[in-house]
Amino acid sequence: MAQVELKKVIKRFGSTEVVHGVDLFIEDDEFIVLVGPSGCGKSTVLRMIAGLESISSGEICINGQSVNEVAPKDRNVAMVFQNYALYPHMSVYENIAFSLKMAKESKSQIKDKVQQAAEILELTPYLQRKPAELSGGQRQRVAMGRAIVRQPAVFLFDEPLSNLDAQLRTQMRMELKKLHLKMKTTTIYVTHDQIEAMTLADRIVILKDGYIQQIGSPIELFERPVNRFVARFIGNPPTNIIPASLHKHDGRTSVRMGTLSLPVVSPPAGADSQQVLVGIRPDIIKTGDGLHSLPDEWQVQAEVIVSEVLGGQSLLEFSAGGTTMIAELEGRVQARPGEMITLGFDLSRLLFFDPRTEEAIY
Repeated sequence: MAQVELKKVIKRFGSTEVVHGVDLFIEDDEFIVLVGPSGCGKSTVLRMIAGLESISSGEICINGQSVNEVAPKDRNVAMVFQNYALYPHMSVYENIAFSLKMAKESKSQIKDKVQQAAEILELTPYLQRKPAELSGGQRQRVAMGRAIVRQPAVFLFDEPLSNLDAQLRTQMRMELKKLHLKMKTTTIYVTHDQIEAMTLADRIVILKDGYIQQIGSPIELFERPVNRFVARFIGNPPTNIIPASLHKHDGRTSVRMGTLSLPVVSPPAGADSQQVLVGIRPDIIKTGDGLHSLPDEWQVQAEVIVSEVLGGQSLLEFSAGGTTMIAELEGRVQARPGEMITLGFDLSRLLFFDPRTEEAIY
């Protein structure tokens, strides 16, 4: 177990700076997820922590000790990569035991550690199989087992589930969460998948273009994003972002989007005739029984553009007052294109952003 700290870490490739002064403190036993679009610098940050990539400036500390000049093998970290990197000619047992053999541990110690890791990962029945005889999820667990037996202070995961199909990714997310609860080891996990970030993380670090945008719990980032980028990136389907204006009349504030006007429950600062971007999360839009808890003035008539039923929920693209949005509705909402439908908005959860800076206004 370990604390990890990055102090103003910069990475340059030649004259191009790709990571810009990252400051991050990771608590002992914390599960941190670095998330962002391709090219945002998240894997580079992970590789710098592992020692696989040098840092251009700044400092990385593990348990309070600088590791800038420490070789990767001496940092007491274990990394699991996107590709499983298993030795095809070796059995599962031999793959997991490989690093222990290189460290010249005794056969009895190796056996105990491999069996313990196999039990945690439910690999015991497969120890004599070769990687080619395993499923993708089983191979990924073998790669994780190889990391576990080293008993590192820090686990580093670089998009470990991206090669798996959707159903297996869901299963492996659960396995990773259970593994962390069992091992209680500081874990830093890189992904571009915001669903993985939301379901796995104690805290999420969102990066864009080598800069940290926001750090916080999944709920913090979902409910109080600091800018338009975070609001759009966290949540699936993404937040509807709509140009609008705020108007104050008789002590009440309303927001106008095209010809659609809705009351504002908690007006942002300077709400008198202000141009804004309004963020409307798809899940705050309701229909059917969900309308009962919403005042009439929070409800509108909308024209259906297209609807998709996804089992226990539905996605609805609609137009209201000339403004197009996407709603994530509870239950099976089957509506035909062109049909008029009553929709309500939980206006207590509207988000507002400055149209110039795209920073949140609260």
